[in-house]
Amino acid sequence: MKKLDTLFIGMMLFSMFFGAGNLIFPAFLGAQSGTSYWMAMLGFILTGVGLPIAVLFAVSLVKDGAQTIGNRVHPLFSKVFMVIIYLSIGPFLAIPRNASVSYEMGVKPFINDSWNSSMILFFYSAVFFAIVYIISLDPSKMEKYMGRWITPILLLSIVILCAVGFVKLDAPLQSPAVTYESGAFFKGFIEGYSTMDALGALAFGIVILTSIQQRGVTGRKKLINYTLRSGVIAGILLTLVYVSLGLIGGKMASSGSFENGTDILTAASTLLLGQSGKILLGFIFTLACFTTVVGLTTACGQYFSNLIPRASYKLVVLAVTLIGFTLSNLGLAGILKVSVPFLVTAYPLTIVLITLTFFNRYFKNSKLVYRSAILFTGVFAVIGGLKAFGLNDGPLLTFTNYLPLSSVGLEWVVPALVGTGIGIALSEHSSQRMIVEHIDVKAS
Repeated sequence: MKKLDTLFIGMMLFSMFFGAGNLIFPAFLGAQSGTSYWMAMLGFILTGVGLPIAVLFAVSLVKDGAQTIGNRVHPLFSKVFMVIIYLSIGPFLAIPRNASVSYEMGVKPFINDSWNSSMILFFYSAVFFAIVYIISLDPSKMEKYMGRWITPILLLSIVILCAVGFVKLDAPLQSPAVTYESGAFFKGFIEGYSTMDALGALAFGIVILTSIQQRGVTGRKKLINYTLRSGVIAGILLTLVYVSLGLIGGKMASSGSFENGTDILTAASTLLLGQSGKILLGFIFTLACFTTVVGLTTACGQYFSNLIPRASYKLVVLAVTLIGFTLSNLGLAGILKVSVPFLVTAYPLTIVLITLTFFNRYFKNSKLVYRSAILFTGVFAVIGGLKAFGLNDGPLLTFTNYLPLSSVGLEWVVPALVGTGIGIALSEHSSQRMIVEHIDVKAS
């Protein structure tokens, strides 16, 4: 495969990762973290960039990707976990979230208050999903559309906005908000969850591997090599964009108080470029959200058409776009309210699964290790999700407050380590018992 092909696949992967949250959250982190910006951004990059690339790499290491990793716990767990992940990053959460944000930023600021916004949203989302459906029908052309055309335009638009911001915005970083006064790194680490890219990487692995194979690459080692190269390209681009948007947010903090990253970027673009800035920002959001929705739709189509033999790829893509279209018309606020508790629950399980994959050979692929680690992690991940949803009552919920790192939202880490340790001990005990029984059989 040519180096240029690797570059374009890496750019396609960047565009698939880079959606609404990737624009909003770095800017808000920059404004909130202030002088603690670099520590907070380091944590954000770890889960917003490093973890997705690690997931992509882990998926490429095993045959059948994420499904095989989940099977190491149990086939039923694998199927349920992956279905939930695909439905969440697909039609029931991430897809409608991106479509709604593209409308909120690309269309709503330019319509008259007297117009029927619900009707405009309906027609906009209908056109949006119709184009998504058409492009998603042929995954082999995704690299051409997204890697060679859309991504360069998207990156150029972001470069223009950030370059003007660096020249015109000269305010120093402010004092950090209360939530960033201590533990800025861990706060940024948790904020990186919101990009949903680590979960997306579980799905995008299939798309990237398919794109590489279509260029005549065969053999596991070569596939892993090209996947990692593409991931590094996407990771570098993501890091540069996150750092730039974060600094824009940090420099805008002195201009007033903002409720979210959308408000910050809107204010910054208008301040820097006037009405043209607002148009540029709307264009950036629309492109970013569109490419992510196409990537997620394609990934869902490939996964569910393989999972359900009677469901063709085209039928699944049609179903995903119709569900996404329907939910995007219900409004953005409700979608975002559900996303945080889900991410707080899903991310710890994903982190533990991927970490165990890299150390798999050291405990000889023991299912006991995977099951024990996931059991302990899962209990406290669910509790964390309930707390994020606002349910803080009950003795078990109270108990988690005494766990190490609970103050920074990582109360699952110690239970995960304990569960892994117990699994290794049980695995070693089981192995020794089998050896003794084998010796006894031979002796008799």
